[in-house]
Amino acid sequence: MSTMQPQNNMNTGQNMNMTGMQAQATDTKHGGHELMDVHEVLSCAVSTMDQYLLFGQMAKDPELKDMINRQHQFMMDCYNITAECFKSGMNPSHHTTRYAMTQSNDVVYGLTPSEPKKPKMNASEIGDQCITNYMLGLMKAEAGIKTKAALEVTNPVVRRVIADSVPNTIEMAYEIFQYQNKHGYYQVARLDQQDMNTLINSFVPTGSTLQ
Repeated sequence: MSTMQPQNNMNTGQNMNMTGMQAQATDTKHGGHELMDVHEVLSCAVSTMDQYLLFGQMAKDPELKDMINRQHQFMMDCYNITAECFKSGMNPSHHTTRYAMTQSNDVVYGLTPSEPKKPKMNASEIGDQCITNYMLGLMKAEAGIKTKAALEVTNPVVRRVIADSVPNTIEMAYEIFQYQNKHGYYQVARLDQQDMNTLINSFVPTGSTLQ
């Protein structure tokens, strides 16, 4: 009997350790890689919103100011629900909403001569065109960071919230592009008709089933 006692104690200790490990696994709301990626998403969002505050003060065009304010308000709400579900691991207080841009979908094609670009030498040279360039760069960066994070998130709620925010970020980027294009800040080159047709017709649908 005495030789069996240490074995029983050992098994009891192992069972307690296994129970603790299982409880820890059940209580965990996020994976390690996920924590780093979502932390980057939220940090990037804070940085973007802070810069939008500066853009709102610097912008001259009322239309641009309105777009900055609308996008800033939308980003704040997206940030709040992402931070909320990241902290709780549960559904946020409301669902992700859809961003509705006010710019039209009309694009002006073609290039017209303009002054060559170069770095500014004085902050006073920064105008609306520069501001929209900065905004578009921020949206492109956020879209990439959010997409990458959504592929790594293990918590289903946080993954869905971040994934749902990607189309909204793309929509805001497109609204900025439309504004730039309308004002001649972002010109869109176009191939001649023959080259366009060649590229368009270079792919055809495939069969619906494997052979």
